[in-house]
This record gives sequence, C-alpha cells and structure tokens, in this order.
Amino acid sequence: MSWLVTALLFWVAATLVNAWLAGSSFSETRVVRIAVPLIFGATLLMLWEGLVRHFGVSPVILPPPSLVAQTFVNSTETLWVDFQQTVLKGALSGYVIGMVAAFLTAVAIDRSGFLTRGLLPIGNFVAALPIVGIAPILVSWFGFDWHSKAAVVVVMVFFPILVNCVQGLKEADTMQRDLMRTYAASYVQTLIKLRLPAAMPFVFNGLKIATTLALIGAIVAEYFGSPTRGMGFRISTGVGSLSIDLVWAEIVVAAIVGSAFYGMVSLLERWVTFWHPSQRGAR
Repeated sequence: MSWLVTALLFWVAATLVNAWLAGSSFSETRVVRIAVPLIFGATLLMLWEGLVRHFGVSPVILPPPSLVAQTFVNSTETLWVDFQQTVLKGALSGYVIGMVAAFLTAVAIDRSGFLTRGLLPIGNFVAALPIVGIAPILVSWFGFDWHSKAAVVVVMVFFPILVNCVQGLKEADTMQRDLMRTYAASYVQTLIKLRLPAAMPFVFNGLKIATTLALIGAIVAEYFGSPTRGMGFRISTGVGSLSIDLVWAEIVVAAIVGSAFYGMVSLLERWVTFWHPSQRGAR
C-alpha cells in the first residue's frame, strides 16, 4: 500500500473519530477538547508525510515530518543553545522589560491628560512601524548579542500592552470611583483595590498578544546580526546551506515555545481573573 493511500485512509479514520468525539455527550470534557486538535494535527502530519513521499518531493524543498523529527532528535544540543540565546535571553528579557515599562507608563498616562493626548497617538504610530525597519537600527545601537534582540522585543510588546492597560484602567465605572472617594480612599488605594482588578482582563489580553510578538521579534532581529547561535541565526544559515530539515526543527521549537508561553499566561489569567464572566466554566 502506497504512502498516499495510507495517509488518506488515516485521514478518513481520524475525521470519523473526531466527528464522533465532537458530537458525543462528553464532547465538553477536558480530555476530548485536548484529543480533538491532537488527532487533527496528527492527520495533517500523516497527510504531509504521504504527499511528500508519494510525489518524491526533495527534502530541500519540503522535508517529510519523519526527517524533521529525526533532525530534531539529532540536533537537541544545537536547538537548546539556540533556545537559550533567543528565548531565555532575547525574548523573555525583552518581554519582562516591555511589560513593566508599559504598565508604569499606563499608570502615568492615567494620571495625566497631557500624556493621554500626546503619547498614545505616538504609540500607535510606532506600533505601525515595520520590524524589518526597526531591527537593523537597534542592532547597530545595542550590538549583535542578545541585548539588541531584547530591545526589539521591548519595542514590539510595549504598545500592545500599554494600550490594553490604559483601556483596562478606565473599566471601573464612575459610581465605583465615587464610592471609593466617599471612603476617603487615595489614588493608590483606589488603583490597587478597584481599578487594577477591573483592568486585569484587558491587561492579560495585552500580555497574551505580546507572547507571540516577543518570540517573532527576537527571531527576526537575529536576521540582522547575531552571534553564531540563536533560532533566527540558525534559520537564516540553514536556508542558505539548504539544511531545510534543521530549519523546520527550529520552527517546531518556536511553535512549541510560543504555544507554551501563551498557555502559561492563559493559566495565570484564569487564576487571577477567576471572578470574570469570561473565565466562568473555563476550569
């Protein structure tokens, strides 16, 4: 039996299983919600494998998933070094710095009408700038090591988090603020006890958006100069040397890291904003 026929049969069988799971009485259980996308992903990989092998596609153009998995296993040391350089140093440090800076700026904007009218329009303008234009400039400023990648990440995550924080701080309505004033609460007390809890859904929305932007920014920044390590560096040199299987292995690492990062922020959101209507029934 050919690879293509096997892949198609697997696709049909998995589709029937998924349709049965989705329509079953226990379709809303956590196990089924996890199993359905996993089965669907496995069918895509199987179909990819079957099509590539059946039509004899060159690994230089599109390697089969089995070759990518083999390269992944054989290159774990290289992938770990690249992960440390890109994710732990560049993306994570830039994410934390950008998050803290955005939050402090949002509080300052909330206290100043001048900053509200002056800084937010500039922020929208900077957020629209292409990363391929910003990254070379920041690399020339901060050097080729991870510091320049962190700077690019800060620029990318700062304004999405800032806009959501500013909007969230406005979420508490006038009656709630007036009630705090009748209790003689100071601005800091009102901020901590009323406005920040009300703002948390907006804050986490910005944080979740920034998780993907941070990784993308760090990888793209490495295209414009980096030490001989890093995910962006490896992807760039891998394409140049036609090591496409290694490129796909780096893409797999990026996808896993991005999904895990987003998932951790989502779990933290559920824990912090358990009271919000959007989180009811999510546990």
